[in-house]
Amino acid sequence: MWQAEVRIDLDAIRDNVALLRARTTAEVMAVVKGDGYGHGMLPSARAALAGGATWLGVATLEEGLALRRAGFEVPVLAWLHSPGQPLHEGVAAGLDLNAGSLELLGELVTAARRAERTARVHLKLDTGLSRGGATPAEWPALLEAAAKGQADGDLEVVGVWSHFVSADAPGHETIDHQLAVFAEGLATAERLGITPRYRHIANSAATLTRPDSHYDLVRPGIAVYGLSPVAGETYGLRPAMTARARVALTKRVPAGQGVSYGHTYFTERETTLALVPLGYADGVPRAASNAGPVQLGGKIRTVAGRVCMDQIVLDVGDDPVVSGDVATLFGAGDDGGPTADDWAEVVGTINYEIVTRFGSTRVPRVYDGGAA
Repeated sequence: MWQAEVRIDLDAIRDNVALLRARTTAEVMAVVKGDGYGHGMLPSARAALAGGATWLGVATLEEGLALRRAGFEVPVLAWLHSPGQPLHEGVAAGLDLNAGSLELLGELVTAARRAERTARVHLKLDTGLSRGGATPAEWPALLEAAAKGQADGDLEVVGVWSHFVSADAPGHETIDHQLAVFAEGLATAERLGITPRYRHIANSAATLTRPDSHYDLVRPGIAVYGLSPVAGETYGLRPAMTARARVALTKRVPAGQGVSYGHTYFTERETTLALVPLGYADGVPRAASNAGPVQLGGKIRTVAGRVCMDQIVLDVGDDPVVSGDVATLFGAGDDGGPTADDWAEVVGTINYEIVTRFGSTRVPRVYDGGAA
């Protein structure tokens, strides 16, 4: 009998992608980085493609190569590369690779020559996030170098792209500003002879709220997994992950009993405590001590005391909870149970972090649905 598990509804992932696909005329790149945001990169990728995605997006070269080794032949963009990475392996595997600086573009030229294959490149323009990509001042030089690499046969500029600062806050002033900078960057590219097949800037939030940003390709990430990037809105998305465990032990304790490390929680009366075998080594945020919501015995309980590495404790009062009962930390919320959004709210983070934390190898993932 299982003790703790993370269940992934692959049909939900498939259907979420289909919903996103129906909202745009652009192609859809399903972002599966971070082991599919904790959902499992390979199964999530298969489900996303079943839902209509035609691209996959990852952060690292190794993630992209893992997709190729698993037999995925669709276009894959990998975008986060430190100097000295074996980019020639990515070129040889037919990955699309990011270049947001002259230094990285030079490494891609070298990689292409070593692989004896033209590198598929996406040039990144920093439109205001101040993270990856060339600044507007650096952009013309990057374009000129890319045009030379393309003329020499070393590079094919497949895409030009950028990333939003605050698309998850619809109406934020930075959105229109970034779109204007991006449009000017595209115009500069065209003047310098760069006409990419794919122009892309829209993340999950922009895919859902800004159709004017879709261009040729959108890159939803968190929405693929059924979690909304915009607070208070669901857009018909269905969360794919459920984290749960069976109660390992129950015990009666007297009033005034301290619970867990540091005794930050004391029972108010004689009560039953239930031990749940999930802790911060499994993804439960320690910041959820005395705060995290857990559904058990038909009610929402709050973690009693500190979250431990392997376990949490719930105060269930006089309710008839016994060992083996199922405690659900979060799921789709259809039955009124807690969601990843609820956990994010109580610990002061975002739903992305909650589900990504639960990619622990100790707690098995179990896949449900026909897309499995």
